[in-house]
Amino acid sequence: MDHPRQPRHFLSLADITAAEARALLQRATELKQLLRAGTPYAPLTNKVMGMIFEKASTRTRVSFEAGMAQFGGHAIFLSPRDTQLGRGEPIADSARVLSRMVDVVMIRTFAHQIVEEFAAHSRVPVINGLTDRLHPCQLLADMQTWFEHRGDIQGRTVVWIGDGNNMCLSYMEAARLFDFQLRVACPPGYEPDPGLLAAVADRCVLLRDPREAMAGADLVATDVWTSMGQEEEQKARERAFAGYIVDANLMALAHPEALFMHCLPAHRGEEVAVDVIDGPQSVVWDEAENRLHSQKALLEFLLVEPEP
Repeated sequence: MDHPRQPRHFLSLADITAAEARALLQRATELKQLLRAGTPYAPLTNKVMGMIFEKASTRTRVSFEAGMAQFGGHAIFLSPRDTQLGRGEPIADSARVLSRMVDVVMIRTFAHQIVEEFAAHSRVPVINGLTDRLHPCQLLADMQTWFEHRGDIQGRTVVWIGDGNNMCLSYMEAARLFDFQLRVACPPGYEPDPGLLAAVADRCVLLRDPREAMAGADLVATDVWTSMGQEEEQKARERAFAGYIVDANLMALAHPEALFMHCLPAHRGEEVAVDVIDGPQSVVWDEAENRLHSQKALLEFLLVEPEP
């Protein structure tokens, strides 16, 4: 007999409301404080997470695995060598089987349609741990970091410098969800998805000149120029993005209190200068740690029934 209740999934930031998003961030900071105080809290005792990785990971794997352990649960790591996903067994069948054995599934893969198809046939919540289109868990951590350092981000100016990739698209979704203005500075040929750009046109503008984009910015974010699976494009990308390095000269154009973020891993000297990522405006280590806390808040949100 199928599960009577439709599970809640987190495949993109569009899957939660603005009120839910802010509550998640507040809860993430509370869970961070509980952990640091050594206060036991194990709401997921005997719960199991299945973690499917088709792309390599450091932060995503460790944060979800540690989070489940801290919550009293368990996480099973499944690499491409360990599963039949995409190797003969239809994704829908993998979802039907796996979701009968675990309580939540996290997938880190290439095509976004894989997580969508898996979720459509899963009886438990499915979390997008990264696809070629979106990286919503990273944005929860980024926003938690901003809220902890600067308060609410509503009405602020955020700048994305570089490739119109999955992180850029997630920042575009975040602009709508958290109500901030986003400037995307990228070279021709590397623009973000035009459909999403049109959908968030009231909060997002596409620029070519990173100096113009940086003027008065409150938050500056970037990512590697060459993502996993694009290695053969590296030389062409280095040429295209040559003027888009976030260095001290560029940061000087932002607001004096501006923060710098990077989802990591970073290529120092390429997309970001050493003196910026290791400088006083950088919050990348808080941002990386907050993957743990914001994802624990997400797991609690998806799996723990609120008290009546």
